Amino acid sequence: MNRLVAAERALRSAAPHQLVDAVRGVLCDDYAAKAVDVFMADYGLTVLRSVSIPPDPPESLPVHRSPAGRAFGAQEPFAEKCGDGRVCVHLPVTVRGDRLGVLSVTMPSADQAEECLAELTEIAEVLGHELIVADRDTDVYLQARRRERLTLAAEMQWQLLPGRSCSRPEYALGGQLEPAYAVFGDNFDWSATADHLMLYITNGMGEGIEASLLTTLGINALRNARRAGISIADQAALADQAIYAHYRGSVHLSVLLLDLDLATGRLQVVDAGSPQMLRLRERNVTPVGFEAQLPLGMFEETDYVTQEFHVEPGDRLVFVSDGVYGVAAPGGETYGERALARAISSTSLLPAAEVPGAVLRELSGHRGPTEPDDDALVVCLDWFGRP
Repeated sequence: MNRLVAAERALRSAAPHQLVDAVRGVLCDDYAAKAVDVFMADYGLTVLRSVSIPPDPPESLPVHRSPAGRAFGAQEPFAEKCGDGRVCVHLPVTVRGDRLGVLSVTMPSADQAEECLAELTEIAEVLGHELIVADRDTDVYLQARRRERLTLAAEMQWQLLPGRSCSRPEYALGGQLEPAYAVFGDNFDWSATADHLMLYITNGMGEGIEASLLTTLGINALRNARRAGISIADQAALADQAIYAHYRGSVHLSVLLLDLDLATGRLQVVDAGSPQMLRLRERNVTPVGFEAQLPLGMFEETDYVTQEFHVEPGDRLVFVSDGVYGVAAPGGETYGERALARAISSTSLLPAAEVPGAVLRELSGHRGPTEPDDDALVVCLDWFGRP
């Protein structure tokens, strides 16, 4: 226990840019580790990239075809035999359900790896928390996530996100944006209290920086209203006024606002635009339609009304932007609700954090080799109910 406490202290006292050196030092000195590496998941969730010091190039491992990727996907430690009796233990680095990457530790033997496994798992969790804090003061770990350069619009959109996944006993959430390195208008946001989860799915009008600026204004207007403690209908009205005041009706922002009561499963919804919701219940996928209301920013004063919907334990809700169901194949056939329902059904056994990426990969297969001409956003919410 003393060495575990020492490891935690070493991580918490390390300079933000030296977390990898700190965890490597303590694991090699106190746990007899032979090698230690930290890998961050890239923005597209396709590779794990090592945190390296320039000019050394980062090592990249595929998320779906590597031992480290197996630990990342399953969210469980995975031991890999490395020869000479050594074992490399890959441990997920995750904070409250948000999957950041993998800590890989090479131990001298399988017995030593097994003996230290519980403590190594806890160190990986502490490392995750310290990485989140360190991002305020250094770009080292954000740079490690980049397989290629982000466009400026994509930089703005990713900085808006609360995370890519999160979980609590009542629910699990996951979301993904594509094209990951060039997204410009779509976004999502969430915030939870003891008894409520608020979720926004947004689809910004326009392209490039202009679309990103519109979404940034809309998300921050919604957050400002939410933090004032008002209902989602009033949040929509205030954000609508903020967007109209700036753009005078020339552009608008489509938003689906949701407020989930974590004690009862009662869902309040404001449907202000194009994002759609589908429900998976007992293997049946059903589009859920709400009364369509005006997107934000079209007119000077718009009143918004909430509708109610009830979710049951075991329900999966999937939210998509029009960049998903409107995608056309090379022959001109749009992806559509039927193909989307098949994709949701085929991913029913995956955890919520992996569903968006899996659906977007199926979408890419439908689109073929052509470049996407619109953003695509998928968010998955699994509702377990309050224990």
